[in-house]
Amino acid sequence: MARYKHPSKKKRLTKKGKQTKWAPFWTVPKKYGKGRRVHPGRHTEIKRHWRRTKTKA
Repeated sequence: MARYKHPSKKKRLTKKGKQTKWAPFWTVPKKYGKGRRVHPGRHTEIKRHWRRTKTKA
C-alpha cells in the first residue's frame, strides 16, 4: 500500500475497521434475554479480517 493515503480512502478504511469489531457486551442480554450466554461476535453484521476478506476501498 502507498505510504501516503488519500483522506477519503482513509475515511473509508476507518469505517471498515470499525465494522470488524464485535458488538458491545451489553447487547447480548438485550437481544437474547438475561439467561442466554452468547458471544457478542455472533450478532455482528460484518465480520472481516485483513488477511481473509479484502475490501473494495
